[in-house]
Amino acid sequence: MTFEIAEPVLVVGLGGAGSKLAMELKEVMNSDCVCISNDKKDLNYENSIEISTKSIINPSIQLIRGCALEHADEITKCVSNYKTVIIMANLAGKAGAALSPIVSSVSKEQNKNVLSFAIMPFKFQKDRIFQSGISLKRLRTNSDCTIIIDNDALLDSNPDLTPEKCYEITNKAIHCLTTSLKSSPLSDDMNIMSTSKNAEDLETSLKDSMRMLYEDAAPTSIKRSMLYVYGGSKIPVGVINSISNIVGGIFEEDNTHVDMSTSENSNVVMLSSIQGETRFDKYDPLGIISHDKTIDWDEPECSIECELDIPQLE
Repeated sequence: MTFEIAEPVLVVGLGGAGSKLAMELKEVMNSDCVCISNDKKDLNYENSIEISTKSIINPSIQLIRGCALEHADEITKCVSNYKTVIIMANLAGKAGAALSPIVSSVSKEQNKNVLSFAIMPFKFQKDRIFQSGISLKRLRTNSDCTIIIDNDALLDSNPDLTPEKCYEITNKAIHCLTTSLKSSPLSDDMNIMSTSKNAEDLETSLKDSMRMLYEDAAPTSIKRSMLYVYGGSKIPVGVINSISNIVGGIFEEDNTHVDMSTSENSNVVMLSSIQGETRFDKYDPLGIISHDKTIDWDEPECSIECELDIPQLE
């Protein structure tokens, strides 16, 4: 099955990185956009929702999420007039991890087509791993299609890169991918995006992309692969045919597709549909517990301010 983008489309950016990517996607999709964050610095855009944490200047993810529940009606009003909601969330950041379960849940309740982009943290950001795993699990549950971008896998396959360079490469890959959303089908499942540094040799770029993919999922769990070749109009047909044969030889030929797009630089971006376990399932140690045995799954973990006047009992 494929995910279908139906107009009108609303792009929702969560937090700083999510908002920047959402504004870029808005231009590509020619759609409306809303940015949501607890930090005013993230909201330098016309249409935005500020999640106030009142006097707390260093709120926890649970507190931001609890405060966001107070804006549920406002978020519902924002998404109500659209058929497709595209969520851009950096789960390595507090705002993205806190807000993605709320926004995706509201969109699902409104019966919208929900496409979510989830950016995962580096593994050295140990204080963010657990919360990103929880948020991703809920985001996937509430989305019809989820695209995961793992900066850590890119760093693992290219240890000479700086974190800033990793962000630059993955953000560019996201931009390249979003330009193809209207023309290429997406699997209505969990998808992992993999890419590489710019390379003159597309075969090298492809191998780097596959190395990044294998950091996140086992080869046997890859059910379908979409290969986006950017700068294709400048590349010899024989080279494109060669990399297509490489991918087709590794995965099933019928489940491998190639899409060529114009771009200044030659690069490869892979979008692979995954069925089975990924490295992200281990981010939450309690993830092995099935949903039917989880008593608190219906509502995301959050903290709310409760002023209870309870007399002392003697």
